[in-house]
Amino acid sequence: MSFYGERVLPHVINVVMHNKQTREIRARVCGGLAGEVLEIGFGTGHNLPFVPGEVTRLLAVEPSTRSVDLARSRITAAPFDVEVVGLDGQRLPVDDASVDAVLCTWSLCTIPDPVAAVAEARRVLRPGGRFHFVEHGRAPDERVRRWQDRWNPMQQRIAGGCNVNRDIRAIVEAGGLTVTTLDNYYSKGEPKVLGAMYEGLAVAT
Repeated sequence: MSFYGERVLPHVINVVMHNKQTREIRARVCGGLAGEVLEIGFGTGHNLPFVPGEVTRLLAVEPSTRSVDLARSRITAAPFDVEVVGLDGQRLPVDDASVDAVLCTWSLCTIPDPVAAVAEARRVLRPGGRFHFVEHGRAPDERVRRWQDRWNPMQQRIAGGCNVNRDIRAIVEAGGLTVTTLDNYYSKGEPKVLGAMYEGLAVAT
């Protein structure tokens, strides 16, 4: 990983992804989590304050060691065990059918093979386990989609491989999960090119 990607970008994301709107979204997405949870794209731990007390352990997967360093105070404050178990959401170092839920927030946009990551989530989920997710992705409006396709190469360069034009529902379903609830909306205060949101739940059957 480049100096920018490892040393600079984690600090930028740590600030940009911590505002009133993202906190409200995180609270909704983390609602209902319980038992043993695996988080793909742990980042700097911004979800930890919103994870319910019913969670007994959180297994974190995060490729950036600098992001994990920035999360230390949040990890220490968590009322449950937090264990960093891996770097790659496409290859989870966790046994089959071993977790109650998987949490993924603003991460499928960056993972090189997001379908593989969802398939891994399905593998590690117990039967009936839920995949809690929020992602930005392909907009519902054709005009916005055209701008997303134009902007995407630049987005990848400045945002560590992030893509703005992925069809998140299609990715989740291609990974073998069944989407049970999904809310599509544009986030407030962001350009529509960046702010087409997919917030929902999927289950392993």
